[in-house]
Amino acid sequence: MTVTKQQLHEAVLAHKDDLLTLCQRLIQIKNQSPIDDQQPALDFVRNYLAEHGIDSEQIVADAGEDYPVVYARIGSDEGFRVVLNGHVDVVPVGNLDGWDFDPFSGEIRDGKILGRGTSDMKCGLAVLLFSMAMLNESGADLKGDIRLHVVCDEEIAGPGTKWFCENGYADGANAVMVGEPTGHDTIEIGQKGILHLTLTAHGTPGHGSTGNYKGDNAITKLSRVLLNIDDITAVPGHFLDSQARALKNSRIIAERTINHPLVGNVIDHCSANVGIIEGGGKINQVPDLATAKIDVRLPCGCKHEDVVAAVDAMIAKSGATGVEASYEWIAEGNYTDDESKLVTSLKANIEQVWGEECLPAYQWASSDAAHYRKLGAPTIQFGPANNDGIHGYNEDVDVIDVVHAAEIYMMSLCDMLGVE
Repeated sequence: MTVTKQQLHEAVLAHKDDLLTLCQRLIQIKNQSPIDDQQPALDFVRNYLAEHGIDSEQIVADAGEDYPVVYARIGSDEGFRVVLNGHVDVVPVGNLDGWDFDPFSGEIRDGKILGRGTSDMKCGLAVLLFSMAMLNESGADLKGDIRLHVVCDEEIAGPGTKWFCENGYADGANAVMVGEPTGHDTIEIGQKGILHLTLTAHGTPGHGSTGNYKGDNAITKLSRVLLNIDDITAVPGHFLDSQARALKNSRIIAERTINHPLVGNVIDHCSANVGIIEGGGKINQVPDLATAKIDVRLPCGCKHEDVVAAVDAMIAKSGATGVEASYEWIAEGNYTDDESKLVTSLKANIEQVWGEECLPAYQWASSDAAHYRKLGAPTIQFGPANNDGIHGYNEDVDVIDVVHAAEIYMMSLCDMLGVE
């Protein structure tokens, strides 16, 4: 008898304890990046897949032997093609005194799973693995295939996902689902681009005792330029009429998430963070060189020439001379149409399971999703999350969020792969 979408949904609920155990076992693996060895986590993933009849391969990719990737595939050669993407690595826990519990316990308490990586993104990864395993064992007639991409270098901005995309492992994908943390009220359907801007100020050295009168201080010169950083954040994106709904949703989600009266502007304008300032060699010497490295995030449709013009304007406004800008353009703003089959299916299933409205929206940050969208593949991010603890102390996630995410992934995979 052919297995149905409803039966698979019911099977997720019947086996939810297995899902939660999988989450706990992943969290208990101590693989902080870049501190710890990532191999134990990759071995665990491959062993889990093998236990459920799925062959996988570990491949040395561009990041070398310390950061390999894992690839697996189920389904048929013809039909709809889905990629599931996740990472095993987690950020360091920091000072243990800041935690109210063991960050590698995976303990379940008061309806929450506790530990580093619960939200980012070991529980999301568990949902991907669990869904793939259950579909494989069910004997469901998949009208297409599912390809799993697992990397272990995401938290150090490594090239794992980019390598998958550049080496044919995502070719022909009709949908990509990344299990990164979002919570259930949104589907992330777009991300901002990235520009690394370096400002370099050149001065003239002199003795510090006469620094107000002799020499040309590169640090103070640079500081005058940085006072005009708002010239960059004023640069807008350029959006199509078809993006109006997603743009409105994005401002709503930003305002829900970050308590600041103007935070909605982060969606449709550039952001600029002065992350590193370097300059000077001795306290008693007028510095002749200073640099500032600025992380600029670019909204969809942002034009390079608009950013360059804004930077030129901030330098001119300062009145400083001898300051130059250099640019490292890393990624463009990118998005998936909110009417694609991937998005509409996922949205409908989220709203059915949670009984609440879900808003497909653009994220104010950037992610590996850009690599798939560059290939033309509709790509979303959706996963269980409590955002407050991500990359901080006391990270956790609600049990119900994890279970519902597994229901939603299963139902959406059924929709796309023809399981009725």
